[in-house]
Amino acid sequence: MTRRPVLIAGPTASGKSELALALAARDGGVVINADASQVYSCWRILTARPDDSELAKAPHALYGHVDCARRYSTGDWLRDVAAVLDDAAQRGLRPIVVGGTGLYFAALTEGLSAIPPIPTKVRARSEALIAEGRVGELLADLGRDDPETHARLDRDNPRRVQRAWDVLIATGRGLADWHRATPPPLIGPEQAVRVAVWPAIPFLNCRIEARFRIMVEAGALDECHRFLAAGIDPALPSAKVLGAEPLSAHLRGDLSLDATITTSVTATRRFAKRQRTWMRNRMADWPRVAPGPDAAAAVPEA
Repeated sequence: MTRRPVLIAGPTASGKSELALALAARDGGVVINADASQVYSCWRILTARPDDSELAKAPHALYGHVDCARRYSTGDWLRDVAAVLDDAAQRGLRPIVVGGTGLYFAALTEGLSAIPPIPTKVRARSEALIAEGRVGELLADLGRDDPETHARLDRDNPRRVQRAWDVLIATGRGLADWHRATPPPLIGPEQAVRVAVWPAIPFLNCRIEARFRIMVEAGALDECHRFLAAGIDPALPSAKVLGAEPLSAHLRGDLSLDATITTSVTATRRFAKRQRTWMRNRMADWPRVAPGPDAAAAVPEA
């Protein structure tokens, strides 16, 4: 890789995509998606994927390239991004990786263990237990059979608990044990310019609400209607994107539009809070920049 990559993390709606686009225009870069929701082809409006005018300003990669009926993992993304990085090097483009999915950045800069795919029967069992409110049983199994992972786990996040349980049951090895066998990262932490977009909380909260209202006006309900009509399994990750469940409830007649907006905005603000917590814990050494037109000046040119 001949051009030093830029890694831009930040909570949802923080302005990180605007920064990435500005850097791509300035440095001759390709904007590479590191947001687990924006990979899905069926969600453009609801996930705030770049629109046609933004796509025309710079090359983009890994946006909307995954069918919603497919289960797409961090390992899948890491394989895809490796090919994009190779292509960028051959074309002389500066890689600008941007998104809010902390696990993607961790895999990129720390490596990812080669855990085998989880069998459908194992995942179906953990999904059923979560749906029944029995996450405690998953935690009990982990505490008994994989205490090392159990001790490190974010036990308030059912999906993290599920992943750890699935790996243990499917492979007979704990997640922490798998992580010890991790190969070298694609990009070492010191090989890239790292930036965390860090807006003031009141600004971010206002932006989250304004953006969701714009999404609704732009056709997010129609997008959700098409998703439901496609008959996608509601247990798949594509069905869990922020706002999808409240919009679906509105389309079923279970929520008013005002309640749908309120519920979605509240959930997004909570998600942004979890992202900030991740960044404080796992990206403490990433320089922080405020969003806005001056943010690009804080990033060294290639």
